[in-house]
Amino acid sequence: MAATSPSERPLLLVADDEPAILTMVRRVAEAEAFEVIACAGGKEAIAVANQREPDLVLVDLRMPEVGGLEVIRTIRRANPRAQVALMTGHASVDSAVEAIQLGAADYLTKPFDLARLRELLVRRRREIADAHRIAEVEQALARESEFCGMIGRSAAMQRVFDLIRRLAPHIRTALVTGETGTGKELVARALHQQGPRAARRFVTVNCSAVVESLFESELFGHMRGAFTGAVDNKVGLFESADGGTLFLDEVGELPAAVQAKLLRVLESGELLRVGALQARKVDVRVVAATNRDLAAEVEEGRFRRDLYYRLNIAQIRLPPLRERPTDVGLLATHFLEAFARQFNRRRFGLTTDGLARLERHQWPGNVRELRNVLERASLLTDGQLIGEEDLERALETPAGFDPPAPLGPPSTSLEDVERRHIAEVLAQVRGNKSEAARRLGISRRALYRRLGS
Repeated sequence: MAATSPSERPLLLVADDEPAILTMVRRVAEAEAFEVIACAGGKEAIAVANQREPDLVLVDLRMPEVGGLEVIRTIRRANPRAQVALMTGHASVDSAVEAIQLGAADYLTKPFDLARLRELLVRRRREIADAHRIAEVEQALARESEFCGMIGRSAAMQRVFDLIRRLAPHIRTALVTGETGTGKELVARALHQQGPRAARRFVTVNCSAVVESLFESELFGHMRGAFTGAVDNKVGLFESADGGTLFLDEVGELPAAVQAKLLRVLESGELLRVGALQARKVDVRVVAATNRDLAAEVEEGRFRRDLYYRLNIAQIRLPPLRERPTDVGLLATHFLEAFARQFNRRRFGLTTDGLARLERHQWPGNVRELRNVLERASLLTDGQLIGEEDLERALETPAGFDPPAPLGPPSTSLEDVERRHIAEVLAQVRGNKSEAARRLGISRRALYRRLGS
């Protein structure tokens, strides 16, 4: 929940064309620990509401130029969660009904019953304080449920945290599996941080982003003159991680030749730079990750069986977010707190319907998708509370991007679109698969797999 911090006074915006009313409301509200902005008309009140985020708005029904109902309508349109009360010396059933329909929380008649005005202010201040306490409890729960950058109170995530604690001091190789966006690199970093190599280097490589012809050089290094363009000796990633941890993300993308050499390093602790005659000893913990079913890849001949068994001595499976819906609220609180600091805003929170909407979503992109949606919602919302409407908008279209023109009829599948794009790139490079893979940002092996799918 969003709320005003105890060190801040809640903000009251009051609009009335009678100076005596403004003076009286200011005196009562300041006595109840409110900051007060007094406006002499509706136009000024709308301008202030666009600049500040008032916790309570009191507006007179009849004012020159812009009346109270129009002020309520405008403010509520811009910020549906703003709490507004109408003041009038010309009470009528019709105006009261319209004010309530526009979202006014209360209706005060003049001359004021000061006790009722104080009651309204005290009630609002207590609501703000309660929301703040709830937010603090939520944030405390999120902090208590955090482990090495991961957050989860669910039984599934607690099992993951326990497994990391037990394995980290001992393992030399580990396999982290899970869908895209579940946080596999965070698990690898946790294994590093919780183990005896924490003070040494953590080196990461995305195997799907390395050009196939350069895999061996990137991992194991090369000697000067080993191939065209090798003008100097190069230290590979294994040597860079000596004494520490090497994280191989998307390990299923490794070409067969490199898989064999990786197995040799894992078994013997020795590597041979490209073009070298003498092997070098390395002491590296290897954590590999994949979102693919490597056992199925082995059966289909796309991944070495012996390498799979060597990596799979210890496997940590990350559950998808849809399997741990109780963690969604904690993750949301954590992300929204970070976005409030990043955007220099007052604390963000979720409405009840907003949280329910998050928990209903299936999250095919997992924690990464949740984070991106909340970042867009934080940018798009004008207030402190993020509701269902904000989330629907954030789920539909990323902020700042127009939806691309359709590439085919509505029934076109993602695989068809991908194949069409690959075919277009291949046509541009006259069938050169190495160049096509480079332009697509994938390995040649990954390109062959997509062409065959």
